[in-house]
Amino acid sequence: MVASLVLTTRFHRPFAVWVGVSAAFVMHVVLAVSLGSLLRHLPVTPVRCAVAVLFLVGGIIMLRTKHEDQEDGGPDAAGVSFRKVALTAASVVGLAEFGDLTQLATAGIATRYSAPVAVALGAWCALVTVAALAVTAGRWIVQHVPLKIVQRVAGIVFIAFGVASAVSAFA
Repeated sequence: MVASLVLTTRFHRPFAVWVGVSAAFVMHVVLAVSLGSLLRHLPVTPVRCAVAVLFLVGGIIMLRTKHEDQEDGGPDAAGVSFRKVALTAASVVGLAEFGDLTQLATAGIATRYSAPVAVALGAWCALVTVAALAVTAGRWIVQHVPLKIVQRVAGIVFIAFGVASAVSAFA
């Protein structure tokens, strides 16, 4: 959910971020329910390495972004299309959440009960609701904290998650 918040502060397009995140969670839940307990046997190291690279690159990009003294987020945020923001959010969250505890829990619940549609719908509703809260928080932060500070903190957070993912991949 942190990725949803950070993406909202970066792009200033909360609805586009939420749409992208919601789409990612559809695939997240469908995969979990479809594969059930088999998901637990996927190789963890390559997935964690991909997540680490994604977070590290995102953090570096955020830290290197030129900070315009504009409260609207500057030309970067304003010029990005709804589609690009949604696809970016879907990609980031789709990879970051792949094989995480919510996906494993959904897979476990789906294998335990013979109601895969109900499990999928319940899991998806919970995930998109929490994502909506994260996007709302991100929107509030952008309105009350200078963009330069938000982007620096977001870049540092992304790099920290990247390092943590890399460490967990090889631990």
